[in-house]
Amino acid sequence: MSDKEHKKIIEEYSNTWTTLEKHDKAEVQINDFGAFVREIKSKILSHQYNALKIVNKELIDLYWEIGKSIVSKQEAFGWGKSVVKSLSTELQLEFVGIKGFSVQNLWNMRQFYLQYRENEKLQPLVREISWTKNVVIFQKCKEDIEREFYIRMTAKYGWTKSVLIHQIEGKSYELFLLNQTNFDKTLEEKYGHQAKLAVKDEYSFSFLEFQGKYSEHELEIGLINKIRNFLTQMGADYCFIGNQYRLEVDGDEYFIDLLLYHRRLKSLIAIELKIGKFKPEYAGKMNFYLSVLNDTVKLADENPSIGIIICKEKSRTTVEYALKDSQQPIGVSTYTLTDSLPQNLKDLLPSSEEITARLEEINSEVKDDE
Repeated sequence: MSDKEHKKIIEEYSNTWTTLEKHDKAEVQINDFGAFVREIKSKILSHQYNALKIVNKELIDLYWEIGKSIVSKQEAFGWGKSVVKSLSTELQLEFVGIKGFSVQNLWNMRQFYLQYRENEKLQPLVREISWTKNVVIFQKCKEDIEREFYIRMTAKYGWTKSVLIHQIEGKSYELFLLNQTNFDKTLEEKYGHQAKLAVKDEYSFSFLEFQGKYSEHELEIGLINKIRNFLTQMGADYCFIGNQYRLEVDGDEYFIDLLLYHRRLKSLIAIELKIGKFKPEYAGKMNFYLSVLNDTVKLADENPSIGIIICKEKSRTTVEYALKDSQQPIGVSTYTLTDSLPQNLKDLLPSSEEITARLEEINSEVKDDE
């Protein structure tokens, strides 16, 4: 090979290498720019969220002050109801196009202040949720401790207004306080509290509109046919996997009535439906299902599977004994085809001290998530 040919090859190689280097640099720049864009988007979203929180807090503060002023003037000068209507008219004339100064909303501000002015514990909490959700809570809930429950749950799970109303009307407060599980013994503490929040003591299947006798199969099919209503009743984090979910052990087949997945817990949820009274052997059967799910279905990064046995009725003492030595996390609930909470359950509600302790558990969960 002549020197001239050799030189030409070296030049071509050099040019190719330079082109590749430029291409690599361009790729790096593109990749860096993509990461840069994602970083900026993340910052914007973060600041938007923080800004919304600040705006909401400022709005709640404003409504608190307006409510306080209305109350103080009525108490000082004996002003009657007409002052609220007159104030509404003046504010809407001054702030054209700005919503929130209707007569009804001004009355809501007054009631809001009166409801919480003596409760220093709840005053900072009400600023964590929107005004419309606050109105729902202080209008529909009679006791401060019940209001605290729904405020904390709304803040923790991001309930929409419609979900919040559904939870209140579905007696979630009472049913959460009464639930029977063995989660304290069978789940890690950081999952146990969340799991207890995910299981109610009683579920309302009033949307089924059943009349007369029905079988367990008909109950199951009814829930499947109205799966949206069913999942709403179960909770916002539940996802449907299947019904009559097949398990195989040593050549034999077994079927779980309903298999759900809980996104926040990252756990499979096995549900067994019973149209009669709870029997201790149901817990043994559920133990078996959960063991098989954990060994054959659960993914490596998922948490232990949880079982919920939903019966028409139960003896609370029998349930306690049935779950006492169980090694798998199981909850036993009942269902009703009406929306009312039976009197016998109302009589079992815990004391104020016990309720406060449970609400503190929710509070610790909120802080852990943050």
